[in-house]
Order: sequence, then C-alpha cells, then structure tokens
Amino acid sequence: MQFLVELTGEINGIVWGVPMIILILGTGFYLMAGLKFMPLARIVPGFKMMWQGRKKGPDEAGEISPFAALMTCLAATVGTGNIAGVATAIALGGPGALFWMWCTALVGMATKYAEVVVAVQYREVDANGEHVGGPMYAIKNGLGAKWAFLGGAFAIFGGLAGFGIGNGVQANAVADVLNTSFGIPEWISGLVLMVLVGMVVLGGIKRIGLVAESLVPLMCIAYIVFAIAVLLVNAAEIPAAFGLVFTHAFTPTAATGGFAGAAVWAAIRFGVARGIFSNEAGLGTAGIAQAAGTTASAVRSGLIGMMGTFIDTIIICTMTGLAIITSGAWSTGESGAALTSMAFETTIPGVGGYLVAVSLAVFAFTTILGWGFYCEKCWEYLAGEKFEKPFRVLWILVVPIGAVAELDFVWLLADTLNALMAIPNLVSLLLLSPVIFQLTRAYFVNKEETPPVSDTRLE
Repeated sequence: MQFLVELTGEINGIVWGVPMIILILGTGFYLMAGLKFMPLARIVPGFKMMWQGRKKGPDEAGEISPFAALMTCLAATVGTGNIAGVATAIALGGPGALFWMWCTALVGMATKYAEVVVAVQYREVDANGEHVGGPMYAIKNGLGAKWAFLGGAFAIFGGLAGFGIGNGVQANAVADVLNTSFGIPEWISGLVLMVLVGMVVLGGIKRIGLVAESLVPLMCIAYIVFAIAVLLVNAAEIPAAFGLVFTHAFTPTAATGGFAGAAVWAAIRFGVARGIFSNEAGLGTAGIAQAAGTTASAVRSGLIGMMGTFIDTIIICTMTGLAIITSGAWSTGESGAALTSMAFETTIPGVGGYLVAVSLAVFAFTTILGWGFYCEKCWEYLAGEKFEKPFRVLWILVVPIGAVAELDFVWLLADTLNALMAIPNLVSLLLLSPVIFQLTRAYFVNKEETPPVSDTRLE
C-alpha cells in the first residue's frame, strides 16, 4: 500500500507540474483572447441572464431550468475546496496562492464558457428521452470518430475520480467535522448522509436540480455573510492582506510563526491546483449539468454557466482566503478546514468554528449530489442507460464507507484523476475553438439560434 501511495504521489507531482499549469492557464488565456475578453465584459449581464434563467423559455428543450443547471454545477463545485482547499493552498503556498487562484478563475471563465457551449451544442437525447452532454459527447459529435478515444478517456477518469473527490472524500469531510465540532460518531453521520443522498440521487437530475436551486443559493449567501462578518471585525487588516497576496504571488514567503515559508512556485502550483479543484474550470464537468438545462442557444447556456466560476472562486474562495489572512491564522502552521475554522473562531469566538462546521457539512453534501450526476453520465456514456439505476445504488452505498474510512490515498488518487480528466477536455476545447468562436460571433451579431450540430462538426 505504501508503494501505491508513493507512486501515486509521484504521478500527482508530474500531472500537476509545469506542463499542466501551462495547459490550463494557456488554454484559458487562448480562449479568452479568441473571445476578445467577452467573458469578463459580460459578468454583469451574466448575472442578469442567470436570474432570468429560473424559468423555461419558449421553444427550449431540456430537463431543468438553466438556473437549476447552474446551481447543480455550484452544488458540485462549492464544497470542501472553498473551505479546506483555499486553506490548504495558503498553508502550503503562502498568501500569494490566492492571487494565482484568481488568475485561474478569470481565465477559467473563458474555459468554463467554452465547455458549456460545446457541451450544449453537441448534446444528445438518450434512450430515456433526456438530454445528455459533456466533453465526451462534444468530442464524439464535434471532432468525429478518430478522436473518440479522448471522449472515452474523459469518461473513465471522470467516472473513477467522482467516487473519491465527489463522494468518499466529501462524506469523510462531513463525518469528521461533525465529530470534531459536535461529537457525532462518524458512522451515524455516514448513515444519515446516505439516506439524504439516496432521497435526492434516486430521483435523477430533476430532483437534484430542484434541491440544488433551493439549497445552493441559501448556503452560498449564508457563508458569504459569515465571511463578511469576519472581515468587518478585521477590517483594519484588509489592506495589509491584499499587500501580502500581491507581494507573495511573485516573491517567496518567509517563514513566520508556524508557517515554514514557501517559494513562488509553491504559490503558483497550489493556487492553480486548488483553484481548479474549487471551480473545476478545465475539468469539463459543468457541461454535463448544463447540457440537461432548457435552452435554445448554446452560447446563452455558456454565458450562464461561466458565472459558476466567478461565484465559486472570485467571490466565495476570496472571502475564505481573506478571512484566513486578515485573522493572522495563516501563519500558525494549521492547514485545511482546521485553518479556516481557526480563522473564524479566533475572530468570532464561540460561534465561528461552528459556522464553518455547518457550512462545510452542507457544502460537502451538495457536492455529493452534483458529482453523482456527473459520474452517472460518464458511466452511461461508457456502458449505456441500463447502468443508470445500479450506479445510483452504488453511489449511495459508497457514502457511509467514505464517512468512516481513511482516505488519504483516495484523496491523492482523485486529485491525480482530476488532472487526467482535464487533459482530454482541454485538448478538445483547443481543437473545437474555431466552432466556439463562430457560435459566439453568430450569437452576438445576429442574436439568432446557433447553427445545428451538423453544420459545426469538425472533420
């Protein structure tokens, strides 16, 4: 077992090395430039379209509203990455890691936009009459048979990664934080969580979307309010916190307190890796959910979908990061959720730690729901619709196992699989970029429905 851990650790260091950083940031910047920085210019209209997307428009096909599709994406992304992931990035890379998370998110908006556009443009209707899409379908229908191996690779990596990063790790985080904060045994948390997940996942995307659009906005707003309370208490430290972020994004962080110090490369590596873990821009998962949304335009879906990255990282992760830095907790040597909890608890004694505990539990629960749908569609692509119900049962049964198991290896393996998911997705986005640019121009110039799939296939 130790050999597997060491081997996976070495592979993880390779796949999250310089080439991956260049591929992720390079693809995002290339798409942003090709789109003439449209995603950044359309942030405010994007929020408006997101709100309008609560209702199905005329002549729009899909299973859930665009708003519910976005909330399903946020259900999957707003999770431990926003609390533990940000803290880990700062603990290992210093305050400068937050800057690189921002960079990943800003170029990631173009990546997320592109992922959703091709996912919706090349989606299909399965044997159950439901719309399905994502990188695997975009590759198959957009790039043709000669690139089909990339679609299969994405589905395999995604189907396996989800059981770790989207299920077991999340259940473990819930059980651990409830045990630490409230003394609830892990096995009890696991069983209760299993029942709650089963009640939602067995209902498919319509029930997941319904729960997501009801719960996700509330949990995001509540957490933001908690974080603002911490920042108000530490308001005098905010300018210095921004100074630390920008300074240590380009210069090494000296050792201080319990913080061992970090090189600039550590800030870049952990900032980008945790940024991707948080908002999933580049992984291709958002397109899977958005493909089920009602829409008559792939571009409109993309404009709504890209807002998930902005909300997740630019807003929520920034709140967590600034709370950690302004409280001074970042230099104590703590890491992960314990660091975020310390930041809140030292600022709001007697309450802050519990707020983080409850937030983490709810975030992780919704992540299990969102990733359950992602994984289901990956395995459906590989094995057909007949695998749907057995998969849902298996997904539910993994929850209590994850709650009580030691998952250090699973976390490491899932992190590696995340990187492997990104490779076929990013390659396909680069190859399909002419289509993405064409559809975008057509939408903004003509405000008409985008061309049919047959007119946008690359042979």
